Amino acid sequence: MNPESTLTETNLGALRDVPYMGVIFVVAEAMKLGFVNGHPDWCNLGQGQPEVGAMEGAPPRILAVELDPADCAYGPLEGTPELRERIAEYANRLYRKDSDSQYTAANVGVAAGGRLALTRAMAALGTVRVGYQVPDYTAYEDMFNLHLDRIEPIALQGRREHGFVVGADQLREASQRHGLDAYVFSNPCNPTGNVIAGEELAQVARLARERGLTIISDEFYSHFIYEPHEPHGNGECVPAAGPVSMARYVEDVDRDPILVFDGLTKGHRYPGWRVGWVLGPPAMVESMARTASSIDGGPSRIAQRAAMQALEPARADQETTALRTVFCQKRNLMVRRLKSMGIEFVTEPMGTFYCWASLANLPAPFDDAMTFFRRALGHKVLTVPGAFFDINPGKRRTEPSPYDQWMRFSFGPPMDNMVMGLDRLEAMLRA
Repeated sequence: MNPESTLTETNLGALRDVPYMGVIFVVAEAMKLGFVNGHPDWCNLGQGQPEVGAMEGAPPRILAVELDPADCAYGPLEGTPELRERIAEYANRLYRKDSDSQYTAANVGVAAGGRLALTRAMAALGTVRVGYQVPDYTAYEDMFNLHLDRIEPIALQGRREHGFVVGADQLREASQRHGLDAYVFSNPCNPTGNVIAGEELAQVARLARERGLTIISDEFYSHFIYEPHEPHGNGECVPAAGPVSMARYVEDVDRDPILVFDGLTKGHRYPGWRVGWVLGPPAMVESMARTASSIDGGPSRIAQRAAMQALEPARADQETTALRTVFCQKRNLMVRRLKSMGIEFVTEPMGTFYCWASLANLPAPFDDAMTFFRRALGHKVLTVPGAFFDINPGKRRTEPSPYDQWMRFSFGPPMDNMVMGLDRLEAMLRA
């Protein structure tokens, strides 16, 4: 997809015209019509962050942090020892209680946000073939584009008949056929809301060990997990008991070529703090940290000091438990309302805070995602057209996107704002 440039100046000098992509493009177009974040008369059903205010059942928001004089200095590229140790304890408590192999501070690298942590990983890759699933997170395309002289991206197409899930069998076949060295994917998946868990996820971990396949598992939505409400069988979900992570299926934390990315951005609702991390073998973590010397210089000591509070066990568990409860309610309502409008699901979300749905059954012109997006902006509602998730590094695939009739709807906003957005979409389609 090649969205029109939003640059107003034509004289770029030696710079290239960098287009906005995904949510950034959506927000830029909405701003032309008066949107600003937090505007009470706009509904951002395209947003990529969860609601960040007070939430039922959650602990009070952390709004102050006490600094140490040392926090005024540069910090370590890989993060402070204190925060790295706390993150290791956090992961062990959630995923590795019964394992002899435990994460330590040496297995943790901290970065200023998830995209930066993933950018470091891409920069540290050698001359390799990297598989990725489609559809998936829009930023992967730009990350690949920076390294096409060294990295050969290989797309693994999620098939509609499989609910767009790229499972362990498809990954195994692709790794053999293409000789993959690494595989990057979001799980739970942005945009589809699919979750690979249990034995399926264990198979991916085994494949990594057997083939020496480096797994780059993007798990920023790990706490947004829902389960079917079986007694009713009506598509409604209930909150899951806990998060899902590849970290549970690592055998040797110092040797398995598995990198797990997470942070405070989504699951703890502090996106503005820009605190992300990676778990993996110490040698791999150190290699990624070295790339920071030229990319970013290391994470903020202030944000890391605040993160220590957020990851205190009682607070962290209260936050993530409340999150699943509240977001499950919003999930159920959004799925029900979209279906009543004639918007079709192949699979309903079992993770994230997104609905990935087809507009194909809507009357023209609303069956086209970009037209739907433009019309919805006129009603002060933001959505994200599906073609943005058709990851296509270097634009090497020239055929039309298969997702031109697909849309990602976000239930990230607070309930009342989300309902207002759904009401407006319904009125738009009815009119």
